[in-house]
Amino acid sequence: MEHGFAELKQHLLKIYKHNPFVCLLEMTIEDLAEGMVEFSMPVREDKHTNLFSMAHGGAIASLADTAMGVSCATLNKRMVTLDMNINFIKSAKPGETVRATGRVIHNGSKTMVAECEIRGEEGLLAKARGTFFVTGKFLE
Repeated sequence: MEHGFAELKQHLLKIYKHNPFVCLLEMTIEDLAEGMVEFSMPVREDKHTNLFSMAHGGAIASLADTAMGVSCATLNKRMVTLDMNINFIKSAKPGETVRATGRVIHNGSKTMVAECEIRGEEGLLAKARGTFFVTGKFLE
């Protein structure tokens, strides 16, 4: 990589702070390292819940997809999601803040694979894995 990780990190923090969907769901990057990211997301009754007053699976899946995608981006790769699966284990309640940790487990030239664990106050909420298609670099 021609640019150092510090420059890439600042670039990613800036663009994800202003990403419309990330902002809509109130996701926040808490930690960023090469091949790894940690996000937090509050579970708000008026924004993130389903009819049963628990975190909507779509909000949790979006958090997982975002965390895995950003973990890939920390390796200076632009990518799109090809495939994703998620296992929902427990639910999160309004007022909780959930945390997602995304990690790259395969860093190929054309595809990448990442995993994500989402945790809440009651422990493990969901586990996901995704395959991503590399479309280019963030910084040349």
